[in-house]
Amino acid sequence: MPTTPSTPTAPSGTAGRPSDAARRRALLRTARDVAEDLAADSVAREQAGRPPVDETARLREAGLLAALTPPRPGRGADWRTGCAVIREIGAADSSLGEVLARHYVHTWGGRFYAADHHAAALEEESAREQWLWTGAVRAPAPGGEAEPPDLTLKPRSPGYVLSGRRPVDTAVAAADQIAVDAVCAVTGDVLVVRVAPGAPGVTLEPAHDRLGQRVAGAGAVVFDRVAVAPGQVLGRRPYDEESTAPFTALAEPALRLALCHVGLGIAEGALTEARDLSRGGRAHRLPGEDPDLFLAYGELASAAQTAIAVVDRATEVMAQALDAGEQLDAEDPAGIAALVATAETVTSEAALHITARVLEFADAPGLDRFWRNARVLTAHRPVAHRLRSIGEHYLNGSHRAVAAAFR
Repeated sequence: MPTTPSTPTAPSGTAGRPSDAARRRALLRTARDVAEDLAADSVAREQAGRPPVDETARLREAGLLAALTPPRPGRGADWRTGCAVIREIGAADSSLGEVLARHYVHTWGGRFYAADHHAAALEEESAREQWLWTGAVRAPAPGGEAEPPDLTLKPRSPGYVLSGRRPVDTAVAAADQIAVDAVCAVTGDVLVVRVAPGAPGVTLEPAHDRLGQRVAGAGAVVFDRVAVAPGQVLGRRPYDEESTAPFTALAEPALRLALCHVGLGIAEGALTEARDLSRGGRAHRLPGEDPDLFLAYGELASAAQTAIAVVDRATEVMAQALDAGEQLDAEDPAGIAALVATAETVTSEAALHITARVLEFADAPGLDRFWRNARVLTAHRPVAHRLRSIGEHYLNGSHRAVAAAFR
């Protein structure tokens, strides 16, 4: 059974509950403590490359899985705080940062795809049981130009039967809930459902020998006539972006933005570790002896700060959009998607550049993991494709960029 979250207590606010500010401070303190713990053995765990069963247990025991759920009175985390926690953990161990990022965004699935009363009950259960979420919910295709479905649902009273195979990027062997979209074979509706990994008919295929993000627990999930009860259906995912409700359209950009914070964590972690090696005399060139070293660190620190500024702006805009909920204006998601695509572009370039350059400064075991992690995190999202989508939105205000930027 899950243990009780150990998030530090804080001064009480209204009605005996900690104030939002106090809860935020306590959660960030917990994240820093967990990050320090993870950093202590990050190299050894990365080299071992085992599924993150022990690591996710650390997150659960610290209360981070329960805390990183959408905000409700007295519990959950607002978008700004959730992203700050992801970035803190990502700087210490980017694999676990990605696990938390995907977990946090999937816990918003009830709000993105379902009625509020369903979302509230699901979030309450998730926090109470300290579920770890993972999955792969695909974005609507531009113009409905979807590929043949890899997952299908067949109606069965009550509920459905789910079949197919889906790659999943995190926590395949450690998650409590897997969220996926699947096409109903009868109606053609695309439904978002959640399935427990231990359900009959579910087979897990962990990935091995990855280049980077080795502790993220990537793999694939095979569904062989898996029963899906009506309560496991989160809601409908629109078939194309034109029919997508404004709030639902935030689902994919929200995930991409959360992963930007993982990318920032990688860049900051690499810079911090290289700096500490330089200060400790374990670098190729010692501080105070080579002006070119100052120039190089100045360049990399500036690149990191530029990425932080862009991502922070996108985070603030996304937070305001999530706060707006169903009142979100229909014109907003396209601009938000373009802003997130910009943040993703800047962050991926900064992370790859920084993690490659620090290898020139020091020769230390494990320092290369930052570049490998950044490479795997960003490899399947070509920069040129995103830039075209950003340019299309800038020139034409095209809503197509909402989906195109993330395909």
